[in-house]
Amino acid sequence: MVFLVGVTFAILLICLLFIIRLYIVVKSGSDSQPGIKGGHTSEILRLMECLSAAYTPRHYVIADTDGMSEERICTFESSKQHSNSESQFTIFRIPRSREVHQSWSSSLISTLNALWYSFPLVFRLRPDMVLCNGPGTCVPLCVTGLLLGILGMKKVLIVYVESICRVQTLSLTGKILYPISDYFFVQWSSLRDRYPKSIFLGKIV
Repeated sequence: MVFLVGVTFAILLICLLFIIRLYIVVKSGSDSQPGIKGGHTSEILRLMECLSAAYTPRHYVIADTDGMSEERICTFESSKQHSNSESQFTIFRIPRSREVHQSWSSSLISTLNALWYSFPLVFRLRPDMVLCNGPGTCVPLCVTGLLLGILGMKKVLIVYVESICRVQTLSLTGKILYPISDYFFVQWSSLRDRYPKSIFLGKIV
């Protein structure tokens, strides 16, 4: 009983802190730029090409309204299987946190909805690492991964790679996840200079 109360309190606290962080980021101005459709998927698959085969199984999480990422992921994984017969992967869908041009007030509601779907998924998978690169879908997953560590269930590494199209400012997702990520990579030195926690490795995708 005490454990359930503690878990409930931790979840409510994480949600509250997440809402506060989201409010602060949105109020300060997101300065978001429209991206190329499918750009995040292309970048994350390029990152995946560099990962060791030891990262198995791999679990991809995409938005439930994403119509093309699943096919591209399957194509990518099929090509990997030629060199690694042990390749294992799964694809999961959760509600999208924010649609393009969606209002900020309704974005908060849709993000909390995505968070609700992320809790059971992440708690069941218990990943070693969450690797993400910008789409809003990764925010509730990272928040849930953080919660696993707070509850002492498992330390989940949160690795964020900012999109190469972000040269001067972070994306909205980057600003939200900057304080909680274990490793925060940027691809332009100008961002490294503005965000001291970030790690600059040059253009990696």
